[in-house]
Amino acid sequence: MENRSKSRTRAIAIAVVAVVLVASLVFIGYRSYAKPGSTLTLATTTSTQDSGLLEVLIPAFEKAGGIKVKVLAQGSGQAMETGRKGDADVLLVHSRKAEDQFVVDGQGIDRKDVMYNDFVIVGPAADPAGIKGSAKAADAMAKLAAAGAAAKATFISRGDNSGTHVKEKDLWTAAGVKPAGTWYLSAGAGMADVLRMAGEKAAYTLTDRATYLNLKDKLNLPILVEGDKALYNPYGVIAVNPKAHPNVNYKGATAFIKYITGPAGRKIISEYGRDKFGSPLFFLYPETK
Repeated sequence: MENRSKSRTRAIAIAVVAVVLVASLVFIGYRSYAKPGSTLTLATTTSTQDSGLLEVLIPAFEKAGGIKVKVLAQGSGQAMETGRKGDADVLLVHSRKAEDQFVVDGQGIDRKDVMYNDFVIVGPAADPAGIKGSAKAADAMAKLAAAGAAAKATFISRGDNSGTHVKEKDLWTAAGVKPAGTWYLSAGAGMADVLRMAGEKAAYTLTDRATYLNLKDKLNLPILVEGDKALYNPYGVIAVNPKAHPNVNYKGATAFIKYITGPAGRKIISEYGRDKFGSPLFFLYPETK
């Protein structure tokens, strides 16, 4: 019995030492890439900020990496334009085709998958367009357009070339609709502002689930359409290419990419929202690609 107790104590001690060693290596790893005291400019989609994720993700990185992060919360399209100008060091965005083109154009390197969730279509509980429960998002969009033309519904678009706006345009195309008219409003605003507008006007809109869940108690806009594969919403991180923009903080960008796709960042992402919503707001890929 005594030998068994000693073995168990020794095993626990070894496990504790291993955890401390791994944490130390992670810390040293970030420091080796980062220049302590430097500033990193992160251009990112509004959903990562409006969901509250950055409020826990960034302070942990700053503490581990010794780098101060300046966040520019923009639509994904605008974030990539900021990167093309060399005014950001690293991007965290969700517009995969545009991300791939950004890399092909030589503007970005080291792209990694980070996380994913999904888009949902929300709208007034009365649902005058009759889209609730639609299995296909494109079918719902077609019904929305028909209800809008009949002055029975209003749709508010991000209208800012964000990842959400790009997805919305893809859905209109799949529905065979060119949205136009007084029922179709282009806000040119971030996701949180668009959701508030939709709530005030009893209108429909497309939103990422994380931002919606973070604000839903103030909106009176139930989810009406969800679950279609077409609503998949992946996020990627990309360093701005130092060969195209020699002044960017590439070492800082590398440290951030290693952090957000490594054990510390993945742990924060996998747990964020679980205590409040019973499920994370973002989900991890099985392994970093």
